[in-house]
Amino acid sequence: MLDKVMHKGFILLNCDLGAEEYIVDELKQMQNIPNAHLTFGAYDVIAEVETENQEEFEKLIATIRKLSRVVSTMTLNVIVPE
Repeated sequence: MLDKVMHKGFILLNCDLGAEEYIVDELKQMQNIPNAHLTFGAYDVIAEVETENQEEFEKLIATIRKLSRVVSTMTLNVIVPE
């Protein structure tokens, strides 16, 4: 976990059939992603994202969306009370 997390969220991913474990492994190797899990239901994978600011958050989401075998994503921004 980062010492100075200012922005937190979750990204829900749909992947190509059979790519779920590959995607989770890729996400776990990225900085600012403390957790990534396989899921059942409307989405295949959920990843927790923690960055210092909104700009870094948006860049990381863009990087995730460009991963090979990712079909679609939904981003959920967490509201952290100050």
